[in-house]
Amino acid sequence: LPFQALPVLFKHWLKNEEVEEGGTAMLHCELTKPDVPVEWRKGDTVLQPGDKYDIRQEGTRVELVIYDAEAQDA
Repeated sequence: LPFQALPVLFKHWLKNEEVEEGGTAMLHCELTKPDVPVEWRKGDTVLQPGDKYDIRQEGTRVELVIYDAEAQDA
């Protein structure tokens, strides 16, 4: 029998995070399905892991860590 999978939804949405300039910001959300590929974006730019960003995913929880936060990261 063919079936349609349920869509992936946000269980917990992102919340605004305040951090002092030069500090580390951590954004996280929770999805309804585990291990689903997620893209973090700022405008049209897809963020990639590196010195500035760390992207973590464990099960349904997805995190973006922004190091050395600047005003332009808002």
